[in-house]
Order: sequence, then C-alpha cells, then structure tokens
Amino acid sequence: MAQCRKFHFTKWDESILMDCQSFLSNLTREEMINVCRSRFLDEKHPLKQTTFKVLFADKVGKREERIKNLPTDQLKEEFKYKKRGNVALIRGELRERYKANRDRAMVEMAFNASTKIGK
Repeated sequence: MAQCRKFHFTKWDESILMDCQSFLSNLTREEMINVCRSRFLDEKHPLKQTTFKVLFADKVGKREERIKNLPTDQLKEEFKYKKRGNVALIRGELRERYKANRDRAMVEMAFNASTKIGK
C-alpha cells in the first residue's frame, strides 16, 4: 500500500510494479482486497487488475463459458432480460451463431424482438 500511495502522485516505476505484482501471492485475502479497493489505483491499473484476477481466479471466464454452452432458445430467453448484465455477452454469442449459420431463424427473432422499432 505504501508503494500505491507513493506512485499515486508520480509515474510507476516498471520494476517496482513487477515486484508488487509478484508479491501479491504472499498477501492474505484481506490484504489483497485492500489493494483491490485502494483509492490510489484506478480501475485500469495493472496492479488492480492482477489483484482482481488472483482474488477471483475461479470465477473469471465462467460466465462466458456458460453462455457459449447454452442452447439458442435459452439464450434467446435470457436476451430478453436486460437487467441481468449478460446482454452484451449474449448479443455477441448470438451474432457468432448467426454468422456460423447456426439457428439463424431463432437469432433473427431474438434480435427483432429486442429492437424498439419492431415494437
């Protein structure tokens, strides 16, 4: 945290950043959470992203994998619920299936139902 405070006001030294990233595995979960929530690191900072990946290694990629394995009719149903946070991932998967000529009619119906013009 001392390094985070120090380099919040100046540019990070690459060697110190690498040292901090390699040191993450020695921290407790609580200390890693403190680093991840630090106000001295913005969301795009490499140290914060690395800490997040270490903390949630078991969950990173699970949502994308689940969406890729869902049948098209279930994707179509989930695409209707905009507040679940999966809309962008589902839209991308539906586009990929459309390009690959998989269930094109169902994908077209899902996109047509979701547009404001069609309502």
